[in-house]
Amino acid sequence: MTNSSQMPKEEGLDHSLTLLREGYMYLANRRKSFASNIFETRLLGQKAICLGGEEASKLFYDNDKFMRNGAAPKRLQKTLFGEGGVQTLDEEEHRNRKGMFMSIMTPSHLEHLKSLTHKNWDLKGSEWEQKEQINLYDESRELLCQLACEWAGVPLNEGELKKRTEQLTKLFESASALGPEHWMGRHARKELEDWVGEMVEQVRNKELSPREGSALYNFSIHRDIDGKLLDKEIVAVEVLNIIRPIVAISVYITFTGLAVHQYPENKSRLLKNEEQFQQMFVQEVRRFYPFFPMAVARVKKDFIWNNFQFEKGTLTLLDLYGTNHDPNLWDNPEVFNPERFEGWDESPFSFIPQGGGDFNMGHRCAGEWVTIEVMKVSLQYLSNKLDYEIPNQDLSYSMVSIPSLPHSKFIMAKVRSKPQ
Repeated sequence: MTNSSQMPKEEGLDHSLTLLREGYMYLANRRKSFASNIFETRLLGQKAICLGGEEASKLFYDNDKFMRNGAAPKRLQKTLFGEGGVQTLDEEEHRNRKGMFMSIMTPSHLEHLKSLTHKNWDLKGSEWEQKEQINLYDESRELLCQLACEWAGVPLNEGELKKRTEQLTKLFESASALGPEHWMGRHARKELEDWVGEMVEQVRNKELSPREGSALYNFSIHRDIDGKLLDKEIVAVEVLNIIRPIVAISVYITFTGLAVHQYPENKSRLLKNEEQFQQMFVQEVRRFYPFFPMAVARVKKDFIWNNFQFEKGTLTLLDLYGTNHDPNLWDNPEVFNPERFEGWDESPFSFIPQGGGDFNMGHRCAGEWVTIEVMKVSLQYLSNKLDYEIPNQDLSYSMVSIPSLPHSKFIMAKVRSKPQ
């Protein structure tokens, strides 16, 4: 490996704090300043290679060259992902666990999810009519917690919804936090894993009978590559890896409300209730607004790519937000334009808000279909089924805070259901 080129390098001892200060733009800013889709830096006290763009995404999701085991920082495993979750596995073990997730992504199960989404939006809409104004982010978190638990087969006791909503929210709101907020996230995960773990035991002891095909049912009876049932602690982690991302769709729903309000030129097509345009609009929300800033992996074995050397074990980051805003891939990427997805070729490497590559064999998020279906139903309500006013408020959003949200969290006033 002596004929490789010198990779652009960010000088300095460590840039972890700079990453936190710049948030979603850290990788994109340096890709622009280096005029390169690859550069080297130091993060968390170690060498890191940073990538962006379609070709880099194809490389990053090559399972022969990169592994996930040992890539995600412990603080993320202690809050966002959970220890031993599917995001940290490789090769046959990952394929087995990913198959478990894909078992609940059948057309009939997704149709059931859509039905539950409509039901919960109808219930919330009726509640909102009794209030002067509502906070869309907070209300959608509760809506989605109720929906996620019901779809996953996890029963909620009376009066438990608010508690579980707040705990699940802490898992993704504390992912990049330091200090007390991080520790609150860890405490919330411990309580949630204990809660779901008890249910796993009850399912296995025939004391609880969730719907067949639900996450709690399928995961509790799933067997690993050695033919053994998963430890109940691992099942709890993976059930939460279904529920927690659904609750996190509240971020996208809030941005969907913002997009409906700020881009009224789309109103006429939205009012026609065209499913194709709804799909395009939802995809543009996912491309345009910040969600996950980056994905992480480690180099699996020494190799050379585009004449750059990659050494085994090196931490590697892929720029998700920057790739979705790459001017080499998207015309006028800073313009909100749903029609860019008309005739889109569905490249799995240029559009990567929730990861790239193959659903079944790779590390693309299994819940992406869930996200899209929930967002489409939510868009119908925000654009077609509800009347409301948007009072003066701070609708700007940070490119540093993770997750990012409108500062006001999108306040809606005088919400009423439209006659259908």
